[in-house]
Amino acid sequence: APLDKVCILSCGISTGLGASINVAKPPKGSTVAVFGLGAVGLAAAEGARIAGASRIIGVDLNPSRFEEARKFGCTEFVNPKDHIKPVQEVLAEMTNGGVDRSVECTGNINAMIQAFECVHDGWGVAVLVGVPHKDAEFKTHPMNFLNERTLKGTFFGNYKPRTDLPNVVELYMKKELEVEKFITHSVPFAEINKA
Repeated sequence: APLDKVCILSCGISTGLGASINVAKPPKGSTVAVFGLGAVGLAAAEGARIAGASRIIGVDLNPSRFEEARKFGCTEFVNPKDHIKPVQEVLAEMTNGGVDRSVECTGNINAMIQAFECVHDGWGVAVLVGVPHKDAEFKTHPMNFLNERTLKGTFFGNYKPRTDLPNVVELYMKKELEVEKFITHSVPFAEINKA
């Protein structure tokens, strides 16, 4: 494996990829919402694509990220600023009751609540990846749990680095995981501060 490429598996890619594949575990043909389309969110979309999700809805306040996100499997996009109603209601309407899985990659507490409240009653699973502000509080109505939604959290995508990263590298070597599309620039070590 080329070390100048697989080095980027050390944090963001593995975190988002594992959040989808290892924690959300979207069934083939399912619908996944990804909140936040930065590097971790794009990796979560890539994980949903690899798992076989048929609809991957990218949610971000920055529409300039949407076109790039298509390369990672996103099929549709929602900008919460384009809607009067809460984004969880928009997603529920788009998906006939809610998405099967959601992965939150922003660290914003409101996005975390929206990611949980947009999953379908009965089987929906929301995965929190972003790290919130230390004083943030997660508030939702208890019925969201009683209606059989599941809320999970993850750190580093539930990968154990020493034993699991070789499998992620293997995904890349088999061309199932496309690492190159995550690389925007290559700079020499001497220019690390500029980078």
